[in-house]
Amino acid sequence: MTEKLKRSHMCGTLTGGNVDSTVTLMGWVQKRRDLGGLIFVDLRDRTGIMQIVFDKDISEEAFKRAEELGSEYVIAIRGKVYVRQSINPNIPTGEIEVFAECLEILNKSETPPIYIKDDDDVSENLRLKYRYLDLRKPSMQKNLMIRHETTNAVRSFLAEEGFIEMETPVLSKTTPEGARDYLVPSRVNPGKFYALPQSPQLFKQLLMVSGMDRYFQIVKCFRDEDLRADRQPEFTQIDCEMSFVDVEDVIEVNERLLKKVFKDVLNIDLQLPLQQITYKEAMERFGSDKPDLRFGFELFDVSAAVKDSQFKVFSSTVEKGGSVRGINASGYGDSFSRKDITSLEEFAKTYGAKGLAWIKVTEEGVTSPIAKFLSEEELNEILKIGKAKKGDLLLFVADENNVVFDSLGHLRVEIAKRLEILNKDEYKALWVTEFPLLEYDQEENRYFAKHHPFTSPMDQDIPLLDTNPELVRAKAYDVVINGYEIGGGSIRIHSSQLQEKVFEVLGFSKEEAWDKFGFLLDAFKYGTPPHGGIALGLDRLVMLLVKEDNIRQVIAFPKTQNATCPLTNAPSEADAEQLEELSIDIKVE
Repeated sequence: MTEKLKRSHMCGTLTGGNVDSTVTLMGWVQKRRDLGGLIFVDLRDRTGIMQIVFDKDISEEAFKRAEELGSEYVIAIRGKVYVRQSINPNIPTGEIEVFAECLEILNKSETPPIYIKDDDDVSENLRLKYRYLDLRKPSMQKNLMIRHETTNAVRSFLAEEGFIEMETPVLSKTTPEGARDYLVPSRVNPGKFYALPQSPQLFKQLLMVSGMDRYFQIVKCFRDEDLRADRQPEFTQIDCEMSFVDVEDVIEVNERLLKKVFKDVLNIDLQLPLQQITYKEAMERFGSDKPDLRFGFELFDVSAAVKDSQFKVFSSTVEKGGSVRGINASGYGDSFSRKDITSLEEFAKTYGAKGLAWIKVTEEGVTSPIAKFLSEEELNEILKIGKAKKGDLLLFVADENNVVFDSLGHLRVEIAKRLEILNKDEYKALWVTEFPLLEYDQEENRYFAKHHPFTSPMDQDIPLLDTNPELVRAKAYDVVINGYEIGGGSIRIHSSQLQEKVFEVLGFSKEEAWDKFGFLLDAFKYGTPPHGGIALGLDRLVMLLVKEDNIRQVIAFPKTQNATCPLTNAPSEADAEQLEELSIDIKVE
């Protein structure tokens, strides 16, 4: 009968201090090399790789079994630790090896459909189909362990700060909070639906009404929206709420939370306090409310310089109330040919720009297709405003402000990517504050909440709700790192009257407001403290910590860009009996 082995160590935990000791290891066969009288096996587990040597002279029985081993076999070995004669400097355990005295094959493996190595060239769809194999890769396991370290750091910090971890319902009422809800039909209430939470927003406010004072949870949220590299239909938030606070209180606590995470996980010291800029400044300088501060190329406004220009693309835009703004790829003019600039123009057009004007400053002078339409005074003023010097490339968009900001904001990042000047080892964090409370939708002819309808307006702007709603600023704030919104929050409305007023501006009748949010408005009648909070995106935060560009790399079982799961084939059709129980008919187009 084969001896039953019991693991004593993990592969990556062995060091030179274990030399001459007998250990039992378990894991997967990464690689097998047969050199005749010796067989070398790289044994892998979550902690790393250990070289195992099977020598006929030590154990002929173990050697014979080792001849059967294939890739991804699960084995257990017992043996003695020795110093390696040929050191491998590429792995932490490369100075030692284990000579096996006993081998047990715990499970055999077929040839895997994907390679278990970090540099495989496999489509993401295939990786997700065999995610349980993909997750064996050291890089993926490292990502998920860093995610674990991050949540540990968050929990310990918030507990020390007096936050209470609480759960809120997953099956709730559908409410208009911005994105589409995922709906869940109710069998016991035919024709009615629950909604999966886009966030725990309403419940965490109710917890403040209940007197819990400080709440947090690390929680799944669900939004039925178009996906991209940093977005998933189900994602995880670090959700916090605090009573008797204002903007700076929430910011101060969360800055220290981020400082702890970066110190515990990466041993990086974030310098506090973080920089703060207003939404208006962010848009005018960077064309984005989530600016990347790792490089320059800031926007500049030449509208005043070209308002009377013979170049009608510029002057007519200013006359219509738009603006002409540019960015200066300072020092990189020679990096962009005419063909490259045309490519940048096509990129800008995807964000609404009608074209992309440009001026290149060379040793010989100014090169530009628009220079002939500008007077010498106008051209010199443009160069002055853009701080242009030899070797620079200035790019301009003329349009409505929202188009100018959107196209130039994305263009500055695209240029930085093409120049490969984005340093993933550098972290630039800031707060963006004073967001607009509302934004106007021309198609629907009404206002929508910029964040959500429970965000408090700034006190001095409340009178503007009756006269100029679009000018009302919110007590809202986002924390941004390297061009990604890592979290967003606000001070909430805690007055029934003010909440009803905001609903009115948003186009809700009193009846509609009470139908959708009556339980919250009713709670506000009974003594609601001033309160506010924030939701930090755990997936995006970990994505930055591990220097990835895609949050699917830090989620164990993510969905594809089409919101499908290749592993389980979700979503799938329900059978007729299930649909009948739920009183649902499927309409086929």
